[in-house]
Amino acid sequence: MTWTDIGAVADIPLRGARRVKTANGCIAVFRTGEEEVFATSNTCAHKQGPLAEGIVHGRKVTCPLHSWTYSLETGEVQGADEGTISTYPVKIEAGRVLLDVTALAEKAAA
Repeated sequence: MTWTDIGAVADIPLRGARRVKTANGCIAVFRTGEEEVFATSNTCAHKQGPLAEGIVHGRKVTCPLHSWTYSLETGEVQGADEGTISTYPVKIEAGRVLLDVTALAEKAAA
C-alpha cells in the first residue's frame, strides 16, 4: 500500500463529504457521525450523480439525484436497486486522512 495525505479530517464536515481530485479521477471522502472516514467513487452507479453532495447517514450515503443508497463500507447499493461503487482504503493519522493510492490506481486500471 502507498498512502498519500489528502487532507485534514476536520476539513470534512461531520456526517458530510468532500470531493477530492486525484490523478485517477475524483473520489468522495465521507465522515460519519461516529468520526469514521470512508472513500468511494464520487459517481453514482445509477445516473452518475455526485455522491459527495449526497446525504450521509450511519455508514451509508444517499445520492442527491435519485435517492440510491450505498454502503460506505462495501460500495453495494442498498434496497431493491442493483449496483456497486468502488471503495478505497483510507486511514487517519494525526488528524490527517491518508488514501491508499495503489488501490485507487488498480481499480482505475481495471
